[in-house]
Amino acid sequence: MRTVKEISELAGISVRTLHYYDEIGLLKPTEKSEAGYRLYDDKALETLQQILFFREFDIPLKEIKAVIDNPALDKNHILQMQRKMLVVKKERIERLISSIDGILKGKNAMDFEVFSKSELEDMYTSMEANMSEEQKAIFMNQYGSMEAWKKSFLESAASEGVQRNFRKIVEWYGSKEKAMEASSNPANTEIYPAYQKRLGAVIKKLSQMKGADVNSFEVRELVGEYEFVTKQMFQLPDAASMVLEIAAAYRTNPELQAAQDSIYGEGSTQFIGRAMEAFYLLHNKS
Repeated sequence: MRTVKEISELAGISVRTLHYYDEIGLLKPTEKSEAGYRLYDDKALETLQQILFFREFDIPLKEIKAVIDNPALDKNHILQMQRKMLVVKKERIERLISSIDGILKGKNAMDFEVFSKSELEDMYTSMEANMSEEQKAIFMNQYGSMEAWKKSFLESAASEGVQRNFRKIVEWYGSKEKAMEASSNPANTEIYPAYQKRLGAVIKKLSQMKGADVNSFEVRELVGEYEFVTKQMFQLPDAASMVLEIAAAYRTNPELQAAQDSIYGEGSTQFIGRAMEAFYLLHNKS
């Protein structure tokens, strides 16, 4: 058995935090000494480790408790979920380290490039080939000609900000080749608006459930539908990374929250973001 002070030093958290976890029922001491001091065994220490893993992703304590207390999730399942989340975080950190290394080595500003100029031209050619005459007319009306729009597209796509977004897209598809293939074979132009409309309907339904338990069947069913439609819409092998990116933006981007909350109600955007993240915590794909 270990005392609160020993656990605090071992885990690198304050004694007050351990007391609070006890108060809210998140981590109860294994037993108390005759003098009333909290004592923890190895199993309690394992549980604390799982809690701290989830805290790395700013998961609310209430939702962590729901996961820890869920009888349907065994230790291995929770570890699998946490491993998947940590791998995503590890990949992001590695990209940041790689960017810093490039700067330290004095590489030029084009090191952020994901798609080369020739690849962007191939992408444009594929996009134009799959456009309807109505879509082409829109671009011709705005830019004067398709050639003018091509020039604008290539200049914009070569910018650092857009290339960063391309990097995310490559991650979603699993490789640059698969991302290029998807851009060459977009969803039917008539189906795409239908997908957008369906996603909008799901978001509206989720916003109407604001305040509900994010782990409830009704909420998880809606997030599951959102994932399915996203996967079909973008022809993704796995939509988890994309939806989690969206969830993070919903939870942390004040501009996005203000814009979407003005439509669906204050606090709805953050709620939807938390619901999306909770879905993957409890999802059985792992």
